[in-house]
Amino acid sequence: MIQNHEIDYHLHGEEMQCVEIELDPQETVIAEAGSFMFMENDIEMQTIFGDGSQTDNGFLGKLMGAGKRLLTGESLFMTAYTNIGHGKRKVSFASPYAGKIVPLNLAHLGGKIICQKDAFLCAAKGVQVGIEFQRKLGTGLFGGEGFIMQKLEGDGMAFMHAGGFVLERDLKAGESFRIDTGCIVGFTGTVDYDIQFVKGVKNAIFGGEGLFFAVLSGPGKVWIQSLPVSRLAGRILSYARPGNSKGEGSILGGIGNLFDGDNS
Repeated sequence: MIQNHEIDYHLHGEEMQCVEIELDPQETVIAEAGSFMFMENDIEMQTIFGDGSQTDNGFLGKLMGAGKRLLTGESLFMTAYTNIGHGKRKVSFASPYAGKIVPLNLAHLGGKIICQKDAFLCAAKGVQVGIEFQRKLGTGLFGGEGFIMQKLEGDGMAFMHAGGFVLERDLKAGESFRIDTGCIVGFTGTVDYDIQFVKGVKNAIFGGEGLFFAVLSGPGKVWIQSLPVSRLAGRILSYARPGNSKGEGSILGGIGNLFDGDNS
């Protein structure tokens, strides 16, 4: 078993957070493409297949590890940042949208976290970033974004990012709750994941919240985000459509649109 590198970190900011990783000589952190912010001298950046944990399995193992990432919508490649100097050096990564960064000590969380496909930000080298298929038929048919998720395994530090505010919830054995699939950031490997149909014809047709809930059952820990990026993107697109001005900030907005030629 590959032992994960032991890294120190510090979180900066509130709504637009970044994480500063401190590396000892020869320590490495891996990160998704596009998350890099800045780094100090003596840190070497290298593009790698997959997550860098397949180094002992030859080219085929690396290719399989990278190929799995395609199923989660990620790139074949990740970036490794290694301190090749003689003293401590720092490298920082930023969350891609407004929200929080969630630090995860996998050694204290059962060695396994399941998270949304786009939630992983960075981790100590040795943490395996794979895929997790939900095994239940209902989840596969109706789960949507919750069917294929990312899996983080190891005993080191990993970091997820989430939209809006992050709520942590500890579930006891047999305790469960229903949640919108997009609001799930991640959960420990002991949590059971299933899909439940929204009861009631009126709720299904007019509720506006979709036809299915995710059901999470304990024991284990769950991280919940208040603003899924898919929800944010959908709202922005609705405002961007031609003729869809809401006239915010003025009760004369609609009248103003008439003079502007907007008859919607």
